[in-house]
Amino acid sequence: MKFSDKLINAALNAIVSRGKAPLAEELPDGVFDRADTPGETFTAGFGRCPFLPDDIEKKKYYIAGYGSNNPARDVIDPQYAIAVWLDDGTGRGGHLFITLDVVGLLSKDVNALKAALGDFIRLTGCRGVTVTSTHNHAGIDTMGLWGPLPLTGRNPKFIALLIESAVAAAADAYADRRPGRLYFGKTEVPDMQEDIRTPVIYSKTLSRFRFVPDDGTREIWMLNFASHSESLQGCNHLVSADFPCYLREKIRNETGAETLYAVGAIGGMISMNIDDENLLRKEHRLLESTRSIGARLGEYAISIEDETQLEPRLDRITQEFYVKIENSLLAVAGQVGIIPVDRYADPAGEAIAFVKTQMTYMELGGVKMLFLPCELFPELAYGGYLTAEESATGCGEEVNPSPLVKLAGDEGLLIYGLADDELGYVLPPNDFLLSPDKPYLDNGRDAHGRRHYEETNSAGPETAQTIADTLKKVMNTVKAVKEKK
Repeated sequence: MKFSDKLINAALNAIVSRGKAPLAEELPDGVFDRADTPGETFTAGFGRCPFLPDDIEKKKYYIAGYGSNNPARDVIDPQYAIAVWLDDGTGRGGHLFITLDVVGLLSKDVNALKAALGDFIRLTGCRGVTVTSTHNHAGIDTMGLWGPLPLTGRNPKFIALLIESAVAAAADAYADRRPGRLYFGKTEVPDMQEDIRTPVIYSKTLSRFRFVPDDGTREIWMLNFASHSESLQGCNHLVSADFPCYLREKIRNETGAETLYAVGAIGGMISMNIDDENLLRKEHRLLESTRSIGARLGEYAISIEDETQLEPRLDRITQEFYVKIENSLLAVAGQVGIIPVDRYADPAGEAIAFVKTQMTYMELGGVKMLFLPCELFPELAYGGYLTAEESATGCGEEVNPSPLVKLAGDEGLLIYGLADDELGYVLPPNDFLLSPDKPYLDNGRDAHGRRHYEETNSAGPETAQTIADTLKKVMNTVKAVKEKK
C-alpha cells in the first residue's frame, strides 16, 4: 500500500472540511453466555455460495493485497462464502460461523452483513455470528486500498453480492443441519510455512473440528492454520481463492467432507513456503504450486487421527473495544472514503481517530478459541519476544504485553485472525519502528538493517496492549461467571 503526497494533502484538507465524529464513549462489558449444563448432542449444518460478478469481463475489479491498480483479467476459481451452523443443544440457539475468501472485511461491512442476516437470526434463534476472512490476496478488493489511488478499489455492488452470498450460505447451513458428534484433533505441519520477519515465531499447528452426523452423511470440518493466503503472489492478475480453494477441494474429493478454513496469527509475516519460487514465477507455474500447496495441507488435515470427542457446549463472550488510529494515512483513507470506516473522536483530543471493533472468546467443548480483528504477530500470542539487543527500539520485552496464551491460561488457545474486522498488522511495541522522515508512508530500517514494512499497515504501536488489556478484561468476566456457577 503506497500513498502519494498529493493524496495525503488532499485528504488532510478533506478532514478539515468534514463534520466531527462522535466521541469514543465508554463501551459496556461483554456478557459470558455459559450454559449450566452441556446439551445432549451437537447439531450442525454446512452451506457455501460463490460471489463472482457477472460483469467481471467488462468492468474493472481490482485484485487485493499487493500493489494498487491491478485489475482482474480473468478468473481461475470463484471466491466463496462458507457457513457452518453449530448448535450445542443447550436450548440457547445455534452459532453461525461464516468465512469469506477475501483479503479482509472491515467492521462497517461486517455489521452490514449481520444486519442483512436479521430475518435469519429471528427465524432461527441464532445467538451469535462470527465472520472471518481467509486473507485471500488473489480475490477482489473488499477494503478499498488496492484501487487506482486516490480512488477506492472497493465496489459497493460487489460488497452487496458478497453479503447476499453470505446470507444464502447461512440459510443453506441452517437447512442442512443434522444431529451428530463433534471431535477435535490437531497435527503439526513442520515443512510448509515461512516467517520472513525476526523473530521466527509461529504456530505450526493445524487444528480440526470434525462434525460426524448420526445419519452417516458427509462430515463438516472446521480448520485453523497460520498462513497468508498469497501463494499466487503479486504477479497474479486473476481472481482466485488461492490455496484454501484446493485445500477444501482435496478434502472433499478424498473424504466427502465439506470444510470451513480460517487463519490464525499470521502477522510478521507468516506465509506458505514455495520451493523454487523464482523459477516458478519465471515459468508462470505459481498456479501449479498453489494447487499443490492446498492439496498438501489437505493431506495433513486428513492425516489427523488423535482426536477427542467434545461435550456439547459452546460458551462465548464478545467484547467491543476502541483502537486508536495513530497511522495518519489509514485515518485519511477512512476520512475520504477510500476504506469504509466509522470514526470516533478521541475524548482527550490527542489522536486523529478511534475505531470501534471487537474480539470474541469461545469455549467449544472445552477448547478455547479467540477471534481477533487483525493480523496478529505470533509472538504476541505465544511469547518469544526480541531482547533489547535484538529489537528495533532497544527496549526489552518488558514493554510488551503478556502473551495472549498466558492471559487466557491455556497454551493451546486457538487464535483466529481477521475476525469481524481487519485492523492490519499488530506488532510488539519493542519492535515497532517508523521511518523518521515519512512515518507510515515509507518503510523504516533499524540498526540491524531490517526493513519495517508491517508498521505501515498497522493502526499504531498501542494496539497490542489494547488487545491484551481487552482479553484480560474478558478473562476476568469468564472467571467470575464460572466461580459464581
